[in-house]
Amino acid sequence: MTAPLPRYAEIRRALERSILSGDWPPGHRVPSEQELVERFGCSRMTVNRAMSELAASGIVVRRRRSGTFVALPVSQKSVLKIQDVPEEVAREGRVYRYAMRSRSLRRATRRDAERLKIAPGETVLSVRCLHYADDVPLLAEDRLINLTVVPAARDVDFSKIAPGTWLLAKIQWREAEHLIRSVNASPDMARLLEIEADDACLVVERSTWLDAGTVTHVELTYPGNRYQLTVRFNPSRDGEHV
Repeated sequence: MTAPLPRYAEIRRALERSILSGDWPPGHRVPSEQELVERFGCSRMTVNRAMSELAASGIVVRRRRSGTFVALPVSQKSVLKIQDVPEEVAREGRVYRYAMRSRSLRRATRRDAERLKIAPGETVLSVRCLHYADDVPLLAEDRLINLTVVPAARDVDFSKIAPGTWLLAKIQWREAEHLIRSVNASPDMARLLEIEADDACLVVERSTWLDAGTVTHVELTYPGNRYQLTVRFNPSRDGEHV
């Protein structure tokens, strides 16, 4: 049996839901501590701790004498290179195109639950799509979105915008993890990427988190001969081991 959350954590999650749902957009003034004390029926110290954790996570900004406001979006590159595919293609001077293959609401399978760190049976959003550069398939995307953390995604038309692009604009994630592996293309994946069956592919799996939980898990599959992965290290920041 899961232990109940501390009161401050419940309040923090309630405020996060208001922000992530879009009810409180960037720049919106968050209710004052006194207003939140009255709303949640708790002490000011409890509200202050919830607000302090939101500020520490970068979701809100506290301004002396002005109040607390929902933070404006910031560049993700200073934290971890999660690139927006359309921007990446445009920087290379190529023409970008996107096609959604499927979009479905479903009950989380055991595998979905493991990836999103949720209970099996919870409703999740699955989006599968293809990204093109100069009309050549660049990568296949298979994404799960946690609707408990990002409820606004339920109503987004992802035939018009790639889910990764939408999430980067809406969510200030706190932590991310990449898992990189190589596979041989299955017949279905070979057909999608217009390569030969058993050709080498690079697969990048990524999960991103907020305090409220896992935001999304995505599996990106690239044809091995059309993509290279570059990582730059700085010994002053990353240590001096070789």
